[in-house]
Amino acid sequence: MPWRWRWRWGWGAAAGTVLLLTTGCGTVEERRTGALDAALDFERALGAGDGVAVCAVLAPAVREEIEQSAGASCEEGVLEEEVPSVTAASNDVEGIDVSGRQARVEFPTDTLFLSQFSGGWKVVAAGCGPQPERPYRCRLKGG
Repeated sequence: MPWRWRWRWGWGAAAGTVLLLTTGCGTVEERRTGALDAALDFERALGAGDGVAVCAVLAPAVREEIEQSAGASCEEGVLEEEVPSVTAASNDVEGIDVSGRQARVEFPTDTLFLSQFSGGWKVVAAGCGPQPERPYRCRLKGG
């Protein structure tokens, strides 16, 4: 009866894979909430002129790009960037799209792209606007 053994192990392997995939990255709602929280933290810090808090939610490559282009620390340089800030409240959000470890959060005057790192969600691009039939153009992004 080797077919029974294969059938049982086949279903077990499939169930284990599904369990791993659904718990490894969190639920979609958990990822949406995490991405939204990071986006709101970014917008609030930017609106308050708090460079330390803004840089805390930026991805490492974005922080490095700011430091190189500004010739100053991220905390100083990020406030010189022309990134529109919004009065961030969760009801100001026009849309959230999450796919795996990537997210896009749309506000009325700004679109943010985020990635999930081991330390949580980080902004990988901000000040982004759509272009017809072309990728978004972002004022703040990593190199």
